Amino acid sequence: METNLEKYKNDLDKLIKDGGLLLLAMQLECFPDEFEKIWKEALGVEYLDFKKKIPNFRQGYQSWYSEALLCVKQLLPDRLKDFTELYKPTLKRKGIDINNENYTIFDYLLGLQATRDLAKQPIASPDAAIPKFTQQLEIVKSINRRFESSLFDIKQLAQADLFDSELDAARELNKKGFTREPGRLRELFWNTI
Repeated sequence: METNLEKYKNDLDKLIKDGGLLLLAMQLECFPDEFEKIWKEALGVEYLDFKKKIPNFRQGYQSWYSEALLCVKQLLPDRLKDFTELYKPTLKRKGIDINNENYTIFDYLLGLQATRDLAKQPIASPDAAIPKFTQQLEIVKSINRRFESSLFDIKQLAQADLFDSELDAARELNKKGFTREPGRLRELFWNTI
């Protein structure tokens, strides 16, 4: 029987795999010739089967983002702002203010591209969103470490130890005929620290 922890890890692994496919979709859309050359060379005749597995980024991103956002919010809340800022600009911009540095995934989804002068020299192009999505994916990948590292569990372990010691103290006091409401025991504990 699969434990909850295993289920969460499997769901996270699927989210990461889906994110990897979405990254490939962006690369394919932004650099179709280079993408095909590299992957045909690496995969040979299997390239066409591989290409069929690549989703449409614009169709798949929003559901991926929604699920990933909840994971980050619950498991890495300190990174939530970083994650969301990669998606949508925090400040209002004017069209001429868009450049490769402040181009976001939201801009990519809208198909925005900023150019300069009549020669249509690009200032910001869709490929500027690739590093932003890569960072989002890396943040999601770092959630895996929560399941593997005891450093993330320090707060939970301390809290569990506190609860265990409170229960032990309550049992001992109860054995000796002393009864107190649970909140009072916690208050006594915190006042002694």
